[in-house]
Amino acid sequence: MAKYGKKAQQKVKRAMHERKRGKLRSGRSGKRVTSRKQAIAIGLSEARSAGGKVPRKRGGSRKRKGGGKRSRKSS
Repeated sequence: MAKYGKKAQQKVKRAMHERKRGKLRSGRSGKRVTSRKQAIAIGLSEARSAGGKVPRKRGGSRKRKGGGKRSRKSS
């Protein structure tokens, strides 16, 4: 059984073409997308919202960048 549907293939193809021509932009910030992986992610996201057959996003744990509460020993 196929993992992705036809709609997903079309959306990813369109996103990749736009990226190659420098026309693909990210959603919130509007910055130009240059990463191949990001272009694929945008295409799959659009296919998902259009009701295409796309597996759900993987919900992995994200690593925090510092700034967490740390206890310091005072001597």
